[in-house]
Amino acid sequence: MAAGNVNPFNLSDSDEEAEQRLDEAIDTKRSPSDGTPGPPPGNPFSPPADAEPPALLLSSNRTSPSVEGISVSATAATAMAGSTDTRLSVDLIASQLLRDQYILTALEFHTELLEAGRELPRLRDYFSNPGNFERQSGTPPASKDQVLGPGGPLNRAGSISTLDSLDFARYSDDGNRESDERVAVLEFELRKAKDTIQALRANLTQAAESEVSSQERKNFKSSPEIQEPIRSLEKRALNFLVNEYLLKSDYKLSAITFSDENDDQDFELWDDVGLNIPKPPDLLHLYRNGGCGPPSPRDTVDVAVGGDSAETNLNSQEQQRKFDLQQQQQTEVVQELEYQISLLSSEKDSLAEQIRKLQSEIQTLRKSVSSPPPAPLDLGSQPRPDAPSSSDPSQPQAPPQPPLDNGQYLDIRGSSDADVPPAVVPSEPPTQITTHHAKLKTRVPIQFDQPNRKLSPAFQQALLSFCKMSSDSRLGAEVSRIADSEESVTLMLGRCLPHIVPNVLLAKRERMVAHLCQELIPLILCTACLHPEPKERDQLLHILFNLIKRPDDEQRQMILTGCVAFARHVGPTRVEAELLPQCWEQINHKYPERRLLVAESCGALAPYLPEIRSSLVLSMLQQMLTEDKADMVREAVVKSLAIIMGYIDDPDKYPQGFELMLLSLGDPSERVVSAIHQVFIPAFAAWTTELGFLQSTLMPALLSRIEKLLKQGEHGLDEHKLHMFLSALQSLIPPLFSVVLQNAPFTSRARLQGDIPAIEVTRFPRPASPLQDVATIIGSRETLGVLLALYDHQLEHEGTTGWGSMLWVVNQLLPQLIDIVGRINVTSSTCVHEFSRFFWRLCRTFGKIFTNTKVKPQFQEILRLSEENVDALTGDGILTKATVPIYATGVLTCYNQEDDRKLLVGFLEDVMTTLSLSHAPLDSLKASFIELGANPVYHELLLTVLWYGVVHTSALVRCTAARMFELLVKGVNETLVAQRVVPALITLSSDPEISVRISTIPAFGTIMETVTQKELLERVKMQLASFLEDPQYQDQHSLHMEIIRTFGRVGPNAEPRFRDEFVLPHLHKLALVNNSQTAESKRIDIATQLFEAYSALSCCFISEELMVNHFLPGLRCLRADMEQLSPEHEGILSSMVRECEIKLENRGLGDAQGSVSIAASLVGEDAKTKFLSKMGQLTTSGAMLANVFQRKK
Repeated sequence: MAAGNVNPFNLSDSDEEAEQRLDEAIDTKRSPSDGTPGPPPGNPFSPPADAEPPALLLSSNRTSPSVEGISVSATAATAMAGSTDTRLSVDLIASQLLRDQYILTALEFHTELLEAGRELPRLRDYFSNPGNFERQSGTPPASKDQVLGPGGPLNRAGSISTLDSLDFARYSDDGNRESDERVAVLEFELRKAKDTIQALRANLTQAAESEVSSQERKNFKSSPEIQEPIRSLEKRALNFLVNEYLLKSDYKLSAITFSDENDDQDFELWDDVGLNIPKPPDLLHLYRNGGCGPPSPRDTVDVAVGGDSAETNLNSQEQQRKFDLQQQQQTEVVQELEYQISLLSSEKDSLAEQIRKLQSEIQTLRKSVSSPPPAPLDLGSQPRPDAPSSSDPSQPQAPPQPPLDNGQYLDIRGSSDADVPPAVVPSEPPTQITTHHAKLKTRVPIQFDQPNRKLSPAFQQALLSFCKMSSDSRLGAEVSRIADSEESVTLMLGRCLPHIVPNVLLAKRERMVAHLCQELIPLILCTACLHPEPKERDQLLHILFNLIKRPDDEQRQMILTGCVAFARHVGPTRVEAELLPQCWEQINHKYPERRLLVAESCGALAPYLPEIRSSLVLSMLQQMLTEDKADMVREAVVKSLAIIMGYIDDPDKYPQGFELMLLSLGDPSERVVSAIHQVFIPAFAAWTTELGFLQSTLMPALLSRIEKLLKQGEHGLDEHKLHMFLSALQSLIPPLFSVVLQNAPFTSRARLQGDIPAIEVTRFPRPASPLQDVATIIGSRETLGVLLALYDHQLEHEGTTGWGSMLWVVNQLLPQLIDIVGRINVTSSTCVHEFSRFFWRLCRTFGKIFTNTKVKPQFQEILRLSEENVDALTGDGILTKATVPIYATGVLTCYNQEDDRKLLVGFLEDVMTTLSLSHAPLDSLKASFIELGANPVYHELLLTVLWYGVVHTSALVRCTAARMFELLVKGVNETLVAQRVVPALITLSSDPEISVRISTIPAFGTIMETVTQKELLERVKMQLASFLEDPQYQDQHSLHMEIIRTFGRVGPNAEPRFRDEFVLPHLHKLALVNNSQTAESKRIDIATQLFEAYSALSCCFISEELMVNHFLPGLRCLRADMEQLSPEHEGILSSMVRECEIKLENRGLGDAQGSVSIAASLVGEDAKTKFLSKMGQLTTSGAMLANVFQRKK
């Protein structure tokens, strides 16, 4: 058994097994012919390298420290040594135990030798050296079975504890044995460390007495020739090193004499020199290195400066709050900068691609101007494919170079190939003209109809970037340029065939076949483009779409690049007649990758299908969105629909686009919904903006659907649909702000001249995609910066007169939104969060001036917080609605300046005071605390608000503050709980009003459920104990009800020791007292709460002792109450009591389980039937009974 697994209560090795293992070890040593080498002769106990360490000196019949373990080991050793007539020395056994890390056994051996009066120096030195036990400090073992070899760190598993330090009462059945054993080991180490400290204090005192005075030291420093006298610590260190050198050099007599002359020093132990002094190298090493050893610890000093504790805590809290605020602002700045970097990087890549294209065209033109006339061709030889050709030697022509095209959408008004001079073959004598010397056709540029749209180039480029192409690789560049002449075909074949032929020869695996198919794409496209027969072209395009059975992303991008190149080359008529039917055939293919190719092709080809993209292509995509079951296909459909929305110019298609948006928003896939917000809604909003429908049609339609949903949901709101419509409105905020800017009175004055105002990186919320960036919608950040400066000036100094788009936001949108907010359910945290995020984005997008001058006044007019309205406030007042939390968390938290925080604190204090004094429901205040408490930045602010309530003169306000602490405790770190929450609760727990004291109980219970600091838990436990044991609370029925309710809520999740030592015993006492309660109404109230508490606690592990002493007696007392007051509960209680008794009887017959779960024990058919039938008869406590089936804690 490994040292890490020694169990002092259940040792598995018997005496016979130990003897048998030792005999086998001796046999192995004696029989080298067995093929397994035995241990070395000088170490008969050393096990082989691959063998498990034998369990020496352990006996299974020993459960307490005694000499029996040694006697068994001695017997085994004697039996082992009897065959060789040798006797093992005690020192050899100790050495082997220490080498194999049997620390516990060695410690027992050392103790028994001390009791016998035979102290062994090796064991004494080992256990008196703290360094042997400090190497593993703070590092838990990798596993309980880990055993490290000699010299390795001590594995402090739960088993390494001395038997004299074990407290058998610690070993409960709760699974805490490991921690208790570790405590025992640490106690032993503490005792040894204290002994060492006591021994060293004398040395330190002597060293201090022998120190030279500071004046003498100054004299020595001023006179370098006078050497400073040696210190006591230095002398002892040098003595140790000298003695070590004498022993190593075999000067034994000198070493003995030297040791006798320094009899006050132990030369066998370095720790005798000084406490925690690192041992320097030996004398030889010091001599060779000129005495450059490690720095002495006396060169460094730890200095601690004390101060006023209260002032320090206050300053640290203020610094922490400022640090959190700065960290949040820095995080926002970093995120915005990262986003700007990504935008600039994409813009840089696009410009670099345009530069490469222009450089290629310039080089082509230079060659066409400066290339010398070609030499006459030799009629007997074939011309080189790359030689320039001309119909007239005096007219130099450029070589036939295919255009460089990156495969993206460059210019749909005409192909970039039109800029390349057409290639013409040389004119030759008629007798020498052959087919391959015929004049090549000149390519006519294809013209595409431009849609009647006004999208900014930046927005159009960002929209088309969602249709991925592949042009970075050699093959992608080959696919993106289609040969338009016979000679260019020859060049293309010359480039492609060297990559195809090797793959044909090696195409034995599926991966090689797929690669070969990719290499064939440019050949197929070129042939399909130039072939004169329509039937053959159709067959080739069919091969292209069916070339790869399940194309991956890279292969689909390659095919899409080819399709776009084909479309740019042949024009919209042939695309509609030849390419689109291939897509239609694959629309219902069984493989989702093929359907995904169709969806992506529709978006990629949309710019090249001006006549049918709003009819046939739109219908194809709508069918796929409705019928396809694959998430990735529907996601691609949504992106392709967005591209179509960027080119569509038919106003009659608006209703269809709106229905497609609603259909996609209701999709069950998160990928599809994300694509809707990132791509489709921005593109659709851009179109509706050009139509003038954004403010007049689109946003009012969504608002009306939200209002209709609220009217229908009086008995149950469909929160999913509400989220769907509200998220669509939120995605429309950037386009709405762009409309406001572009239709403002100052737009005509905007000039991009002089110093352009910079935009703060945190000015706008981080957009979900580039299409939701206001700068992308406007056109550029420079234009946006100029417009923002004019916008702020207009709002601050000139107002909104004549500003129609802004007046619509202020006079129609905001009032309608605030009215909707007042009608949602304040207890729905999801709805509150959604509307809070909406108003936060709206205010951050429209700016601080707009928020302060337009949004806040409308909310304040509705809320009307004043003392005159306290008596008039009823349960249906506006302060009890969701308007309060949404205004607090969505509007007042937009900006984190000091004035904004003060306004938020004042608002929350006023709401808390008003609601408390008017006895109104606190749901709106609770919703505000829950939403704000989710962000640690606002914890200090909320604690400030609650402290205002703690010191308020009204008991009603103090009660409210105590209730709010319960909501805040779960999210606040334990430091704040200890410094701010618990002192406030203890202050309230001693309040003159009993109602205030009772209100603190749920918060104390939540602390017991969530906090782990022992000191904090003890303070809370003492406070709860005072509520239960103080005679003044004996007749407080409301207090007992609150305590039992709190115990039932936090008991299953609280610390097991708190539950076992506090909750269960006090529940037993309360049940016992309730038996003698004379008031029947109070008795039934307490009994009902006890029933719910016991139902919740029955799912926990309960030890046998607690079951017998507290849990079962409490159940019996409760059953006695229910027999008289509530017979429907009595049946369930009888079943629970009976099952507990059965478990206890089974345990007495040999069941060794340490805990019991009552909920899991109700598995018998009779018990289960009766239990379920009784549950069906209950009219109360149904919610708490569900806790019986919760997961065991």
